[in-house]
Amino acid sequence: MSKEMQELQRQWHSVVQIIHSNANVVAFMNSRVGQYLDDHPFIALSLLMFIAVSAIPVAFFLIFVVTTTVMACIGVIVMEGVVIAIGGITLLCVLCGLGALSLGVSGVLSVSYVSLSTLVNYWCASRDEIKKQDVNGSLPQKKPGLDVSANNVKSE
Repeated sequence: MSKEMQELQRQWHSVVQIIHSNANVVAFMNSRVGQYLDDHPFIALSLLMFIAVSAIPVAFFLIFVVTTTVMACIGVIVMEGVVIAIGGITLLCVLCGLGALSLGVSGVLSVSYVSLSTLVNYWCASRDEIKKQDVNGSLPQKKPGLDVSANNVKSE
């Protein structure tokens, strides 16, 4: 592993340790919700994506509510109910769409993480095996337990 990669890994571990040692994080992770999300990472990632993506529409809705409340104070009381109802229905539709989007994105991220980590582990393992073979000066040997044809002959 290169020196830059080791340094990056060391820095990442120190950031993770700082986060895990925070009292609020420890209290949350000891709660029932924290333990559930720790056991179900796909749900945790989906929830995180939903919260991150839905922050802007919720902010627009709150600005919208404040604006209509000011209009109501001026004298447009009936209009306030209609406009807030339309805004609420619109927000509900947007949040449903964002929920579906966050599930899709978290699914893609989960599959990508599993695929990439498997490929990196396979690549690193094969590099280490090639280095060991170069040091030993030997060719790769077949492992006796993995030969399917030999097992078929023995069983007959």
